[in-house]
Amino acid sequence: LPCKDQLSNGYRHPATAKWYDRRDSVFIEFCVADSKDVKVNFDKTKCGFSCLGGTDNVKHENEIDLFDAIDENESKHKRTDRSVLCYLRKAQPGKAWPRLTKEKAKLSWLSVDFNNWKDWEDDSDEEMGNFDQFSDMMNNMGGEDDLPDLDGADDDESADSDDEKMPDLE
Repeated sequence: LPCKDQLSNGYRHPATAKWYDRRDSVFIEFCVADSKDVKVNFDKTKCGFSCLGGTDNVKHENEIDLFDAIDENESKHKRTDRSVLCYLRKAQPGKAWPRLTKEKAKLSWLSVDFNNWKDWEDDSDEEMGNFDQFSDMMNNMGGEDDLPDLDGADDDESADSDDEKMPDLE
C-alpha cells in the first residue's frame, strides 16, 4: 500500500485564495485559518505556498504560474490567524495584470478580491498616497505579529465603530 503522502489526492489540497492587482504589485491572500508551517516561495514567474491549516492540520499546497515576472527579492508574506497575505512586487511596475495566472484556466480555489480591486489604470495619482502607506506597511514586514490587520485597511467606518462602551445612564 502506498503511504498517504504518495496518494496524489490524499490529504493535500490547494488553499482558497483571493488576489488583486495594483500599480506595482499584486496581492494574493491565502485564506487558511490557524495556519502552521507556512512556506511561501517566490520565483521570477512562480509563487508556491504550503501550510498546515486548522485544527485537523490539513495540508494545503498551491503552485501558481504567474501571469508576468515578479521581483522575488522584494516580495513578502505576512501570516495572520485568518490568512496569509502575499505581496508580489511586479518586475514591470505600471503594467496591469488581467489575471493572476499565465494560463487562462479557471482555478476553482482562486478568485478576485473585489473588495480591494481598483481599476488603477484609469486613475489619477491621487490614490497613490493610500497605496504608499500600504507599501510602507508591507516593507516593514518581518516576522512581527504586531502589524495592523490588513483586512479592514480600507474601511472608513472603523473610526466611528459602535464597539465603544456607552456610559451608564443615571
